[in-house]
Amino acid sequence: MTIWSKLAIAGLAALVPLAASAETRVTYKSASAGSSYYQMGVQIAEAIKAGTDGGIIVTLEESQGSVQNVMEAAVRPGSYVFTTPPALVGLAQAGKAMFEGKGNPKFDEIRALFPIPSLTMHFVMSADSGVTDFAGMEGKTILIGKGSFGATEGAKYLDLFGLKDKVTLADVELSNAGAALKNGQIDGFVTAGSYPAPNVIEAAAGTGVTLLPLSDEQIAATKRTKLVIPAGTYAGQDSDVATTSLDVVAYTTTQMDDDTAYAMTKTFWEQKDKMGADAPWWNGVSTDMLASIKGKIHPGAQRYYAEKGIALSDAQK
Repeated sequence: MTIWSKLAIAGLAALVPLAASAETRVTYKSASAGSSYYQMGVQIAEAIKAGTDGGIIVTLEESQGSVQNVMEAAVRPGSYVFTTPPALVGLAQAGKAMFEGKGNPKFDEIRALFPIPSLTMHFVMSADSGVTDFAGMEGKTILIGKGSFGATEGAKYLDLFGLKDKVTLADVELSNAGAALKNGQIDGFVTAGSYPAPNVIEAAAGTGVTLLPLSDEQIAATKRTKLVIPAGTYAGQDSDVATTSLDVVAYTTTQMDDDTAYAMTKTFWEQKDKMGADAPWWNGVSTDMLASIKGKIHPGAQRYYAEKGIALSDAQK
């Protein structure tokens, strides 16, 4: 029996059904298999099923990353849920950056539900590479992935720190990072999964890795929030590693009905502590993170937050 099944079974007896008699199906677009965000999606799917007594069934889909997730919001019918940093929703609605020339009025129908664990940038080098800082990446082969926010962010950092044309970017899927590192196809990879990230755990245990820290000056240049990965998070990590983070939110569109949005939001918050007992990345999620949502929150989710006395800004309503 998987750990996710055990979690669902343990919670069933104590939960009150939220859904009506009809079964509602929701598609949840996550991230690449093996990533922390994919595993979060598994947990959410089990928690929603348990918390609604099977009234809402969440089907998890693998994704190349946040950019693809947002793009599909313009064309996916029915109850479509996806994860992305709020900044990407704003860029899509404005038709800027990676969404330039790809504008769609459907992007204006995107609505937030609840925050999930923040993206944590990991710059992972094989221990054998001898690289301990960003300057040491020069001349190395690095995997940053394709189409994801992490790939875009990784490319941004390479440019910021003078490495844009000084590293070789590997043409390998991020889901194959562990194997590529082990067989020497790459010297390192960049991933944006919340810590502890499964692909980093795998690489640290199987190959031996070094996490590259960012200085306060480098963090300031990224214009992101500083986050410290505690020593001992990964095998062989003997000291704290300073890096950056970015809030991530679960979104849907106006095609989701209010009752489904309400049930999903309510169940998420009621199950969060149980999920956190199994995976610590949930323990840092709080309603304070709702402030990072600059766009509108789904009316069904708003109903839950109003019941709990959680204030939302006018722009979120």
